Amino acid sequence: MFYRKMGEVPHKRHTMFKKEDGTLYREQVMGTKGFSGTQSILYHHYMPTEVSKAELIGNYLPEFEETGTLRHRHFLTPEAEKTGDALEARVYTLGNDDLLMGTAKVTTSMDFYYRNGDGDEMLFIHSGSGKVETMFGTITYRKGDYVVIPIGTIFRVIPDNHTDIFFVESFSQITTPKRYRNEYGQLLEHSPFCERDIRGPETLESFDEKGEFEVITKSRGLLHRHTFAHHPLDVVGWDGYLYPWVFNVEDFEPITGRIHQPPPVHQTFEGNNFVVCSFVPRLFDYHPESIPAPYYHSNVNSDEVLYYVEGNFMSRKGVNEKSITLHPSGIPHGPHPGTTEASIGKKETLELAVMVDTFRPLKIVKAACGYEDKDYMYSWIEK
Repeated sequence: MFYRKMGEVPHKRHTMFKKEDGTLYREQVMGTKGFSGTQSILYHHYMPTEVSKAELIGNYLPEFEETGTLRHRHFLTPEAEKTGDALEARVYTLGNDDLLMGTAKVTTSMDFYYRNGDGDEMLFIHSGSGKVETMFGTITYRKGDYVVIPIGTIFRVIPDNHTDIFFVESFSQITTPKRYRNEYGQLLEHSPFCERDIRGPETLESFDEKGEFEVITKSRGLLHRHTFAHHPLDVVGWDGYLYPWVFNVEDFEPITGRIHQPPPVHQTFEGNNFVVCSFVPRLFDYHPESIPAPYYHSNVNSDEVLYYVEGNFMSRKGVNEKSITLHPSGIPHGPHPGTTEASIGKKETLELAVMVDTFRPLKIVKAACGYEDKDYMYSWIEK
């Protein structure tokens, strides 16, 4: 990310910054990769270590099914009936040692605060609107937003209405693709989006308030409850390169060509051993003999996950809005029967989907078999 500042900060870091009564604001450095990665410095009314009670809640990691027959999978996530706040409504579908992913039907506000101490979070807003209150300030969200929240950030989600989310819990930092950045970190001209398209927190409200405030922390595969002796959103100012940010999928400018372009042109973000891509409405290939539908391909080194947002996905039959498909490495996949021929001569597509490619095999959460289309593997048989 690029440098940003909000609120009040002293002229020099690691120097005295006093309140009107002469007491000190408390400086906190949040840094990644042992202080050699991105970082920000925050200034608090109170010590961020001031916790009156710490309790273990329990394990949050999902239970995975045993490895079975290698096959394509299709999960009908709307059938996973679970609602609540943005933490309790999460339904995990897939994961490995690099990330966890799934969906959430958020119907209520968090009455506590939350932080992920295991890695970054990406919340793709399928529908709905609301706000995310964070220690860095408040972000409003709407349909199509990718909300990226850095590791260790205290926040809560307050929906205006029912909000559907596709989420990725990463065990590493989520960034823009390296190949789209120059040596100074600036996004290049051939990038499908630029810094103007990325927004950070919009307002910073600081709470100088004592009391008991619950913060649920994910760390080391466990949930912990920390009771703060002060309001956790007590930051009066901060600056740096580490903060929550938002990119709306409508601002992704698709890269097209005379013939079919490979999936990397859709890349939007990356983490350790995975990438996130956006399939957006776009013009099709313009070679006079082009075939717009993708060719059959083998994911030799990666598993491919697609979350279907809206529109008629040109190469698929039988998938619905909010479906998740998994095409594992080791076997080829591609367009369903008839879709290749049907794509010829088409000028554009209005499809919208999020793709996650992982470079280590994914595991399926046991509970996901309850909303799986078990005939999906055989949907390529021509009838």
